[in-house]
Amino acid sequence: MPEKVVTTPYPLIDVDPYVGRVMRYMRPSDYAVWAGATAAFPAALYFWEIADRTYSRLRTPLRYGGLLGFVGGFLLAYQRSSFRFWGWSENSREQELDKSEMTERARLGLPIYGHSNEPEWVQGAAYRNSAFSQLKFAAFPRMNFVNHPYHGVDPSKYKKDEES
Repeated sequence: MPEKVVTTPYPLIDVDPYVGRVMRYMRPSDYAVWAGATAAFPAALYFWEIADRTYSRLRTPLRYGGLLGFVGGFLLAYQRSSFRFWGWSENSREQELDKSEMTERARLGLPIYGHSNEPEWVQGAAYRNSAFSQLKFAAFPRMNFVNHPYHGVDPSKYKKDEES
């Protein structure tokens, strides 16, 4: 099956980034969005109660609201970071981090995208199930937890940079 080629306004870094890389490359603005969503959900519940009184205890709903805001904020921040990997938003910082990290791995002789003990067919299935899955977080949150060689970029570019 041919790989999907998407034209983006910024350079593509990785089609299916590993969950650890996405979280390491998060910007302070992503953390601010995460914190804002965490606070906004219970705040909305509180102000909704003020606007339309039910005279019920809010302690438990506010706790659940905080938990839902935390999870939803994390998914939103993760999605924003993934957009930069895909080249859908400005990603100059991520390009520099990716180049230095992957060139160092190539220089040390390590597999560029990490080692996996999984069989090839499992790695392929993991890629097909998690590529662009950040667009479907509302229906089914799924992230890439498997190291595999399918990332939509030529890994030889890191070896060339290492030789220069």
